[in-house]
Amino acid sequence: MVKNMMINMVSAINNALDLILAENDKAIILGEDVGKDGGVFRATDGLYAKYGDRVLDTPLAESAILGSSIGMSLGGMFPIPEIQFAGFMLLGFSQLINHASRYRTRTRSAMPLKMIVRTPVSGGVRALEHHSDNPETFYSHIGGLIVVEPSNPYDAKGLLIKASHMNDPIIFLEPTKLYRLFKQEVPEESYEVPIGKANIIRAGNDLTIITYGTMVEAVKKAVDAKKVDAEIIDLRTINPFDENLIIESAKKTGRVIIVHEASLSFGVGAEISARIAEKAMFELNAPILRVASPSLPYPFPGYEDYYIPNEKKIIEAINKIMSV
Repeated sequence: MVKNMMINMVSAINNALDLILAENDKAIILGEDVGKDGGVFRATDGLYAKYGDRVLDTPLAESAILGSSIGMSLGGMFPIPEIQFAGFMLLGFSQLINHASRYRTRTRSAMPLKMIVRTPVSGGVRALEHHSDNPETFYSHIGGLIVVEPSNPYDAKGLLIKASHMNDPIIFLEPTKLYRLFKQEVPEESYEVPIGKANIIRAGNDLTIITYGTMVEAVKKAVDAKKVDAEIIDLRTINPFDENLIIESAKKTGRVIIVHEASLSFGVGAEISARIAEKAMFELNAPILRVASPSLPYPFPGYEDYYIPNEKKIIEAINKIMSV
């Protein structure tokens, strides 16, 4: 009989990491303060005591953390580096883009690069500059990196375990706001959530709303408030996203809204809009709408409520598209 735990996202991630380390003796966690301190958000809490040097504290040097991880992977190990905040990961951008993403192609698949880079993303927690970035498009634009962003504890654990069974470099984005926002029943045992497959949170016939990460809860609240028959799709995987499911839903409902916290320009919403326009334009009853943050750097904490999409902005988009 499967036993369930009622836990939040950060606990689900901690549990997944525990199971991964137990299953694979080549797995190693490394990053700033991940050892004795258990990480800045305590995602690795207790793992150093259990696994010793396989949970490794590093200097404050993101390029070195990621570069060392690439070397470990090529040497036969399975590194799981943690970068404390997504904004700091840019210091190791070259390692990911010029090396991690290219090794499979560079070696004609002779040397796949197995690693998972974990980092907190997104805002809504009154954090300082560089602590609330949404970098999913940076790492999706270049081929060779898989980009994942869960919206709930169940998916976080299952996606992380699935990632540990793959032989590709994976960017695992963890929305800071969701770490302790709510709890959910999660099986104690190991299980997988498929990467590359979106999740239909609610089925509907009149409108498709595509979202992910922190915006999933905002979309659900907006749909509840409007009582619209909307199909809500949680991408879960940003790259590669589930194109077939999205196109099928767009054709069925004829109306599409895409909601994400990242900036509007050149974002995930733009890419999804283009795919729908290419493959389902003549089935649409209204123009595709996007609800996203302004195309500006993330603001200081006192302004983030004006910056991040919210229930009101999503409702405005629903009203607009349903009036066409």
